[in-house]
Amino acid sequence: MTLSIYNTLTRRQEQFTTVEPGKVKMYYCGVTVYDYCHLGHARACIVWDVVRRYLQFIGYDVRYIQNFTDIDDKILKRAREEDSSMEVVAEKYIQAYFEDMSRLGIKEADEYPRATHTMNGIQRLIHDLEHKGFAYPSHGDVYYAVQNFAEYGKLSGRKLEDMQAGASERVNVEDAEYQKKRYPFDFALWKSAKPGEPAWESPWGKGRPGWHIECSAMVRDRLGDTIDIHAGGADLIFPHHENEIAQSEAVTGKPLANYWLHNGMVKVDGEKMSKSLGNFITIRQLLDRGVDPMAVRLFVMMAQYRKPIDFTDDAILAATNGWHTIKEALLFGHQHGKKLEWDESNQIQNSEIERFQEAVNDDFNFPGGLVIIFELAKELNRERNIIVHQGKTETPANELLQKWQTLITLAEVLGLTAKPETENLVNDSLSDVYIEELIQQRQTARKTKNFAESDRIRDELLTKGVTLIDSKEGTRWHRG
Repeated sequence: MTLSIYNTLTRRQEQFTTVEPGKVKMYYCGVTVYDYCHLGHARACIVWDVVRRYLQFIGYDVRYIQNFTDIDDKILKRAREEDSSMEVVAEKYIQAYFEDMSRLGIKEADEYPRATHTMNGIQRLIHDLEHKGFAYPSHGDVYYAVQNFAEYGKLSGRKLEDMQAGASERVNVEDAEYQKKRYPFDFALWKSAKPGEPAWESPWGKGRPGWHIECSAMVRDRLGDTIDIHAGGADLIFPHHENEIAQSEAVTGKPLANYWLHNGMVKVDGEKMSKSLGNFITIRQLLDRGVDPMAVRLFVMMAQYRKPIDFTDDAILAATNGWHTIKEALLFGHQHGKKLEWDESNQIQNSEIERFQEAVNDDFNFPGGLVIIFELAKELNRERNIIVHQGKTETPANELLQKWQTLITLAEVLGLTAKPETENLVNDSLSDVYIEELIQQRQTARKTKNFAESDRIRDELLTKGVTLIDSKEGTRWHRG
């Protein structure tokens, strides 16, 4: 089965073909750098990291570009709050972004263009739009005339007449920006300078770009008129990606992207993540709490990328337990390879690779790919237990080598890696006897329906690197 993916633009799943054979040009709408990255960013960055890895795995040469929005009202607001400058705030959170992504095992993009470094390209694109009749200046600003682009709304499915009817009672005709526009849904391409804000010289006077034009210009400058994949969160479909299409295609007359891919949103305990609700979690808060970065990756990969996911304590615990299953198997060769007299030649099971690809080729079905990874991991862990308790195994050593190297190959596609030295980083301050005592206390609490105490003991052990796995046979535990 060849790769087919769901295209937001056409609202159907399509066979994947590229502009240039064997090559993929991919752009991901990155972060606005005014704060630390949160769980929503973690999901998006992990999803597109793995999509890129998979495309490379099946043989594509991928050029992957991710931008930074480093001029924005939110950044300027944060600069005022911190008595700082836009440049200092942006640089602080760009560095924080790289720190967080490194901890999550995200591969760096081929290039990270910034809006402030693309000012010539932005102004050139605005000039082209104005020349072609899609943009007009007004009181120092420049606006895009949405009514002049016949296909406006094709990505989101929204129609201007419906939007206008729905907004008729909400539009404030006294609003200064409204009065500058020819039509209520025209949007700013260039904003005139305000006192105390950064500004750039332009043919329309000093000012700064609007948000949407930045990405159109960065795509055009770095990847050309038409790219293969434009990716981002579902919250960007309208207005951001819709406006990108209007800006770029009005100038070039060509599709901006052949495939538009969008990841689903993240909820926390069933609620939309929000600072006002007190459920806003940054990546560093989560990882500093002791959650394994690989468990976070697994949590994200266990869900279909286009669907919403709900971040709960139970969900992250399940992902942590799942990661420990995979991790134990990834360490199998380091622990038992010498005993099995492996020759360390590169051997993989093509049948399992094919099953993995057949699953993932169906719209990046990574949960389906994980089925094969877990099968291999459980087989290796069974053999590990036999070796530990019986000192040997009846399974041919070469077969185990194939399973292990196949597992490592497939896990790497999802960015799941384990190094032998990480075993030494586990908190070994708890003795086995003490752990067993706590488990007995937890069992007693569960029998008396004191579930709060049961959860407290489980969480205490988890923070100290000990994971409990409950089953019909009882409770197992392991470090790591």
